[in-house]
Amino acid sequence: MKKKGLLVIISGFSGVGKGTVINSLLNCYADLYSFSVSATTRAPREGETHGKEYFFLTREEFEQLIQEKKLIEYARYVENYYGTPEEYVFQKLEQGQNVILDIEYQGALQVKRKYPEALLIFLIPPDIATLRSRLSARGTETGEQIQDRMKRALEEVEVVDQYECILVNRDLDACVQDMHRVINNPSLAEEYRSSNLALAGHLKDDIERMIKGE
Repeated sequence: MKKKGLLVIISGFSGVGKGTVINSLLNCYADLYSFSVSATTRAPREGETHGKEYFFLTREEFEQLIQEKKLIEYARYVENYYGTPEEYVFQKLEQGQNVILDIEYQGALQVKRKYPEALLIFLIPPDIATLRSRLSARGTETGEQIQDRMKRALEEVEVVDQYECILVNRDLDACVQDMHRVINNPSLAEEYRSSNLALAGHLKDDIERMIKGE
C-alpha cells in the first residue's frame, strides 16, 4: 500500500519569498510534491494565471464555496479572501504526494486544528531591511500598502511560535534544501524552530520600530 502523503502548510510575511521557495522545491522534487492552488478574491498580478497561481474568484463565488463547505480553510487578508479547495488536496495525499499549502496564519492554524498531522512551517527573512526591500522591488504595492503589510507582519510574528518549524530564507538554495529535509524528516522541525525563534523575536522588535517611524 502506498504511504499517504504529508500535508504541509507554509506561511510567512508578505515579501519573504514563499512563492519562489515553493516553486524551487517543486521544480527540484517534482515527483514528491504537489502544490495546492488556493482560491482568492484579489486581482491577479502581472503574469499570474487563473488555475495556476490561484483560482481568481469574485467575492460572491468565494462566499458560495464557504456556504457549501468546500474549503479546507479560509481567511481574510488585506480586504481579500483566501482559501483552500478540499478535493484536490485529498486526492493527492491519497496518491502519496506531499501537498504544499501556501496560506496565511489564520488558515494555517485552522488546518492544524482540523488535521493535527499537518506540518506547519513559517518562513522569515534574515532581517527587516531585506523584507522591506523585497516588497518594494515587486513594484505592486504603494507605500501605504507596504506599511499595511508591515502591520500585518507584526500580527504574524506574534503567532510564529505556534509553528512547528521556522526557516530563514537567507539563501534560496539552502532554504529549499532545509525545507525538503524537514518535510521528509519532521522530527527535525523542532531543531529549526529552536534555532530561529530568537531571530523572529528580533524581527518583531524591528517591525514595531519601523511602524512607529523610529
